[in-house]
Amino acid sequence: MKTLKDARVGETVTVSRLHGEGAVKRRIMDMGITRGTEIFIRKVAPLGDPMELNVRGYELSVRRADAEMIELA
Repeated sequence: MKTLKDARVGETVTVSRLHGEGAVKRRIMDMGITRGTEIFIRKVAPLGDPMELNVRGYELSVRRADAEMIELA
């Protein structure tokens, strides 16, 4: 299972499934990350946290812990 945490800079990936429960999963979905969404990984901070993504035409920063809950196709 490949997660968003494993994706590399410059790669475009597609979300296949969201893990997590309750408020955490809802927060990820509220950011526009749902099944079938394409995500472009723009850059990653020097120490690996956070990741800067391009989702649905806007820029978004996501912590590695949250990125681990996003499964890719």
